[in-house]
Amino acid sequence: MTKKVVHIITGLNDGGAEGVLTRLCLHSKQAQHVVISLMDEGKYGPLLTRSGMTVHCLGMNPGKPSIVRLFRLVRLIRSEQPDVVQTWMYHADLLGGIAARLAGVRRVFWGIRHSTLEKGKSKRSTIMIARLSALLSSWVPDQIICCANKARDVHADIGYSAPKLSVIPNGYDLSCFRPDAAAGANVRAELSLGPNDFIIGNVGRFDPLKDHFNLLQALARVAECKIPFRCLLIGKGLSPDNVGLVKRIAALGLQDSVLLVGQRSDVPAVMNALDLHVLSSLSEGFPNVLAEAMACGTPCVSTDVGDALEILGDQEACCPARDSEALADVIIKLSREWQDSPSAWLARKDTCIQRIEERFSIEVMVEAYEACWLSTVD
Repeated sequence: MTKKVVHIITGLNDGGAEGVLTRLCLHSKQAQHVVISLMDEGKYGPLLTRSGMTVHCLGMNPGKPSIVRLFRLVRLIRSEQPDVVQTWMYHADLLGGIAARLAGVRRVFWGIRHSTLEKGKSKRSTIMIARLSALLSSWVPDQIICCANKARDVHADIGYSAPKLSVIPNGYDLSCFRPDAAAGANVRAELSLGPNDFIIGNVGRFDPLKDHFNLLQALARVAECKIPFRCLLIGKGLSPDNVGLVKRIAALGLQDSVLLVGQRSDVPAVMNALDLHVLSSLSEGFPNVLAEAMACGTPCVSTDVGDALEILGDQEACCPARDSEALADVIIKLSREWQDSPSAWLARKDTCIQRIEERFSIEVMVEAYEACWLSTVD
């Protein structure tokens, strides 16, 4: 008989955890999946519903928990009679985990997506909930599944039950993220970029933790070295109406080199349009964009945050966060390889694809989750 897994997540908007949950539900064949969003259906709710899954939305404000809605959640879980409850992110881990235990569920799995819990990088409320969850981690979950080795280590350090912590890296649909020269050429043509231009890119929302200003400082140094390039900044808030960002670009003399593209839905095509993807973040858990770019055959460089190095598999492609000179040096090195050694560059692209296929495919991730859930169900 097929086992039922109820997923409880804070919301279903456009985010990393939400995307992983959706991919997992769509590709898992060994279990029946039901999704409970503590908030609304967001971006992914309708997609899950169209795929035949039941999606419940509770309209809660997780920052202001309500006893009434908590017991509504308990009743909902009890009515679904799941074999397993899998929660995602701190609020859902805490509220969903407690509700699942109150509903009598025997197997509860928490999901951790953060790799940083520091003042100034994480909200005070987030840190408080994480620390409260640490106190309950010996009782509520059977197992705590982290997206990254860094996340496991950080949470063990703040008191989460170490024996229960495990790691399942994110997995990617390689039928979507794959080399596609035609799609990349179309994006270049749309943006008036030449087929032989060296195109650097950064995909990710405008946020202090993404440290776009560090990237711009590094690019200014690349430009000083007379290396021709164009850089695409892609994501929410990375558009010409971002006045502060436009001023910084102009102050660094990069107005002819940096193009603010804004948010796009065709990320695989964008990744195929790039020659090099650069992640400049101060903090990450498991940076999806690196794996997505590499799956498309686009080499990457990154600050050494979260599990970036685990994804890249290349220490020389990593540098410390907040160090624009080090970041520039790595970009310069790879830009010269692109220009001077086409055979080495092709080999680098092939290595990227192979690494993602072997370690981070959706099939590998689904198999790992199903092994956790189903091996513990009587």
